[in-house]
Amino acid sequence: MNHTPADPARARFLQRLADATHATHAAGGPAWQRLLLAKPVASAAGADLQRVLVRPLLLRGQMQLSFVYSHTTKDITKNLPLEQGLAQVAALLGPSFRNAHLDTATEAVQLVLSKKGKGHLTAHGTAAPVVDTAASEAAPAAHDRARQRWLALDRPFLAALGVATAQGTLVPAMARKWKQINKFVEIFAHALSSAGLADKPGIEVVDFGAGRAYLTFAVHDWLTHTRGQPARVTGVELRPDLVDEGNASIARLGLQGLRLQQGDVRDWRAEPMDVMIALHACDTATDHAIHLGLQAGAQVILCSPCCHKQLRPQLLSPHPLRSVFQHGIHAEQQAEMLTDSLRALLLESRGYETRVFEFVALEHTRKNKMILAVRRTQPQPAAMAGALAQVGELKRYFGVTEQALEALLGGPDTAAVPPVPRPSPTPTSP
Repeated sequence: MNHTPADPARARFLQRLADATHATHAAGGPAWQRLLLAKPVASAAGADLQRVLVRPLLLRGQMQLSFVYSHTTKDITKNLPLEQGLAQVAALLGPSFRNAHLDTATEAVQLVLSKKGKGHLTAHGTAAPVVDTAASEAAPAAHDRARQRWLALDRPFLAALGVATAQGTLVPAMARKWKQINKFVEIFAHALSSAGLADKPGIEVVDFGAGRAYLTFAVHDWLTHTRGQPARVTGVELRPDLVDEGNASIARLGLQGLRLQQGDVRDWRAEPMDVMIALHACDTATDHAIHLGLQAGAQVILCSPCCHKQLRPQLLSPHPLRSVFQHGIHAEQQAEMLTDSLRALLLESRGYETRVFEFVALEHTRKNKMILAVRRTQPQPAAMAGALAQVGELKRYFGVTEQALEALLGGPDTAAVPPVPRPSPTPTSP
């Protein structure tokens, strides 16, 4: 344990949090918006635990503290009663995290603990936001941010999700997420333009595996606020607590045309949509999402796959590649590359123009590959047949007997299954 429990700065910070929490409970509304615990102590917090975001949450009529534990590959949400939640913050602050950033209704409070446990507490009114010097290296320079932004930091949804403060300044520990959000909106915007959807009113977007719905909110805000384009955006998430949390933010912000629903892409019924998004769907869930997008007639399909497990046990290492892929990391990369190549080719065989590229830089996330497919306005039968032939060649060369998307499309002879036409939905207001 690297901190001194009686450190006065730490004690004052925890008291401020307790006072704000009790004020929140008494008023029935938020006297504080969010608490971010950052700069993890790896030996105690776990090597893959990056940060913890805590927010007051009214759940089924009871005020609770909602903890979102952000790991390298997943987020875990736990809701605790107020006193138990405060005790959990005290247990994490010091042993597991050295930085804490608290936004209340009147001030921004920050605690920085040294390796020896000595605390430094700063507090500023709403006119003077805190800058976390310990995390400043993660944040891009101000002139770079201004040039790269597709969204404004003062948008209310960013504060509701803990990316920005109530004053519209970036929470330093969320700099990487902010960069990811902007990059995704940039890709999304170019994809809409390529598909001829840039001016379509009532555009339908579905985001599977929405998680805490950062990108779901961002897409909706960019469409409806930045572009003024009526839209219906649906985020689908398996975990009901994240759905409840997101819908509470939607209701609080009064957003129209945005909703979160609990569900699994494997069981989702295909309905007409213009854009299908599935980021970080694990293993064959990406294949189910792509298949659903095809069934729904999506003109744009955006996927960022992870956990490429299905093909790896099937793969042969043909000579002269045997010596290359005898190493585990190379075999893993081979399975990833082959899986996404087959997905891209299968999309091309269904009349889409497909690209596979780096989404964000590798230092920001390991899940950095994106498959972008835009349906061609004119079918190209020769190109579609050629893509299907390449699928067969790759499978034979690497010994692949089954690939999920191909099976969902009807087996190896996918040309026998015509592309599902997208019905024209009745225009509705968002």
